[in-house]
Amino acid sequence: MQELWAQTKAFILAIGIHVLMAGLVVLGTMNWKPFKPPTLTGMTIEAVMVDTGAIKKRREEARLEAERAAARKLEQDRRAKELQARKEREEREKREADEAEKQRQKDLATKKRQEDLRLQRMRQKQEQDRKDRLKKQQDELDKLRQQREEAARLANLEEERLKQLDARKEAEADAQRQALAEADLRQQLANEQAEFKAGQIATKGEAYYAAIQSQVTNNWFRPPTARSGLRCRLKIVQIPGGEVISAAIAGRCNADEATRRSLVAAVERAGLLPYRGFEEVFEREIDFIFTYDE
Repeated sequence: MQELWAQTKAFILAIGIHVLMAGLVVLGTMNWKPFKPPTLTGMTIEAVMVDTGAIKKRREEARLEAERAAARKLEQDRRAKELQARKEREEREKREADEAEKQRQKDLATKKRQEDLRLQRMRQKQEQDRKDRLKKQQDELDKLRQQREEAARLANLEEERLKQLDARKEAEADAQRQALAEADLRQQLANEQAEFKAGQIATKGEAYYAAIQSQVTNNWFRPPTARSGLRCRLKIVQIPGGEVISAAIAGRCNADEATRRSLVAAVERAGLLPYRGFEEVFEREIDFIFTYDE
């Protein structure tokens, strides 16, 4: 409101100045002569003719010039207002664009935080699923070990019963025959125990490698380039307890580079290989052949 009043005052002042200038122009064009008292010289009378048409024309020209000046002033003021309005509009549009960009960046940041949170939750779920699978596998291995131990105990009991029966039968024979029979029996028992232990170790070895294969497979993130029929020899170094020290491709491997890296990562990701129940067949360095048949 104050700005409008200031512009109005300036306009009125400009009109007044132009009217004053026009009046000065008109007065300047008139032929003014100083007033002299009439001098009577005899009966002579002089008359001065004034061209009122020329005076009116000059006044009209001065008026038109004043109006044109005022019109120019109004046009200048109008252009100044338009320029100011356009400047304010551009500044407003720039502010709005800046605010929109800030909001867009804020929305992007919010979206990124949400995506990071989703990925974190997904990784946590995958880790929990992996732990659940490992626990289930370990429980199954423990159960299998207990069943084998029970079978071995029963076999030993049966073997002991047979031994006692044979001993009672042989006791009825003569001393020489008994001595020879006992010697043969001791040798036979030694051979049977050796064979049983060798078979037991071989069975545990097969179970041990099967457990390693299962654990590595569960921790393997199969890349798209992996193909069925995969065979890769891995050299694994571990310490008692099953903790993996290192893993590397050793020997023949029919996989591409990405698949090779994923297999090494699967072993390292496992952290602990099966150990409990496999102490007899444990080795610090093992050559493990990873297989994949889809």
